[in-house]
Amino acid sequence: MSKNGFLYHVAIAVKDIKKAEDIYSKLLGLRVVHREDVVNYGVKTSMLCSESEEGTAVELIEPLDENSPISQFLEKRGEGVHHICFLVDDIESSLRALEKEGVRLIDEHPRPGSYNCKVAFIHPKSMNGVLVELAEKVKD
Repeated sequence: MSKNGFLYHVAIAVKDIKKAEDIYSKLLGLRVVHREDVVNYGVKTSMLCSESEEGTAVELIEPLDENSPISQFLEKRGEGVHHICFLVDDIESSLRALEKEGVRLIDEHPRPGSYNCKVAFIHPKSMNGVLVELAEKVKD
């Protein structure tokens, strides 16, 4: 598998992204470093980091409409952790290595994600019930 850089972010599904931003900023001292609507996923995202922007980020995700998978997640499970994301240096080789190990993938090929990344998801059944995302930053 491609070298993992670190745990990139923990994604939290929320009903009101502005309210959640305020909570994480006020109580934990995190700051919003990027906001983006990702229409193809049906979500509004907000990435929060420490002042130094080092370490793992918190990604807040709010559905753009009631047809969003996140909307369905919120209906079924309520607000909370949706997935964790690991940064890799070569997502294609990471996916091939996982396939060789018999890991069930949601995405066999990466797709465009937020924050200038290519992303792919691993099925929770292969990860002890946790939805895992792999992300590779796209070179500018």
